Amino acid sequence: MRGGVFDSNADTYGRYGANAGIHRLMRVLARAGIAANFFTSGALAERDPDQVRAVAEAGHEIVAHGYAQDLIPAALSAEEDEDYIHRTTECLANVIGARPTGWISPRATPGNDTFRRLVQNGYKWQGDVLDSDLPYSQRYEEGELVAVPLNTEINDLSHSMRWGRTPRQFVELFDDALSHLLAASDDVVILDVLVHTHCYGRPASAWAYAEIAEKCAGRNDIWITTRGQIAEHFLAQF
Repeated sequence: MRGGVFDSNADTYGRYGANAGIHRLMRVLARAGIAANFFTSGALAERDPDQVRAVAEAGHEIVAHGYAQDLIPAALSAEEDEDYIHRTTECLANVIGARPTGWISPRATPGNDTFRRLVQNGYKWQGDVLDSDLPYSQRYEEGELVAVPLNTEINDLSHSMRWGRTPRQFVELFDDALSHLLAASDDVVILDVLVHTHCYGRPASAWAYAEIAEKCAGRNDIWITTRGQIAEHFLAQF
């Protein structure tokens, strides 16, 4: 689109997540009996508080995902970053009744001192790192933060929009990864399955997420958990 033209296609494509996709994915998780992480922007808590509250009340963990996805912490000034974290935290806390303990920046791209500011704002963990398989501690003058690394290999946006792969291939990618990881009995890792409400929340692809959730439910050889629980386990052990 040329500059100055409002792109209603992109606007309504994004709005699908809050209008329909979130409800479908919540039903998928409810049927499988799984609690998940929901990366949630502060702006959503302002614009659609009832829906954000419903996610938390269903037992899922709300992860602070910045105020809006076009505001990347690395591109903000120190003052803007501080205000951004504070505003996001307050927006979510006012809706769900508790301050979020985990943070993942838009694009997982923090600023130089974002982690220090997260500690100052009461956060226990962050997922803005991709440099390890397992959690590790980050210590600052302000306190400690647990890094819970993110892995992006099973991500619906890159899978479908960058590579043009099908929902069936999404399931096959997960199946191959899980079978090989379980075969490597000396290797302990975090395996994320990332879907977006406006992408794989749609009817033609949500079934793939449901199939993966159903494959995981009830197994005793993997720990189906949230990043907050991983951080709590790490702190209890180490």
